[in-house]
Amino acid sequence: MATMFNTLPARRVVRPFDAVFNQLFNDTLPGFATGTGFMPAADVFETAAGFELQLTLPGVAKEALTIDVQEGFLTVSGERKAPVTEGENAVKVRRAESSYGTFSRKFRLPETVNANAIQAELTDGVLRLTLPFDTDKTTKRLIEVR
Repeated sequence: MATMFNTLPARRVVRPFDAVFNQLFNDTLPGFATGTGFMPAADVFETAAGFELQLTLPGVAKEALTIDVQEGFLTVSGERKAPVTEGENAVKVRRAESSYGTFSRKFRLPETVNANAIQAELTDGVLRLTLPFDTDKTTKRLIEVR
């Protein structure tokens, strides 16, 4: 006799614990990632010279970006403009999977970063911020005992 019901356990897509944990903190800590629809992805890398922060900003002009360092925080904000849907140069949207709007990402700077030497470059839709170490704070010194 054939079985009419599936007796195998249900298969669910399991989200990694880190993704669930990050989602929890992103939802409960407003102000660190704010916007109205568009939120650029951010990657942070550490090199021997410092940190590199990369934000994915497709279609965002450098004139639409503001980068601010204040009180130990680095804030990157801007806007990704939606296509014009009214007026003379209007387009008819048939399908839209991209997000548009204003955004703001805020990052706490480690004390070892030299905030006066931060550099930014926007190339191919990726904003690369170089955050060099402050050599006065990262230099290892031996202290002689007298």
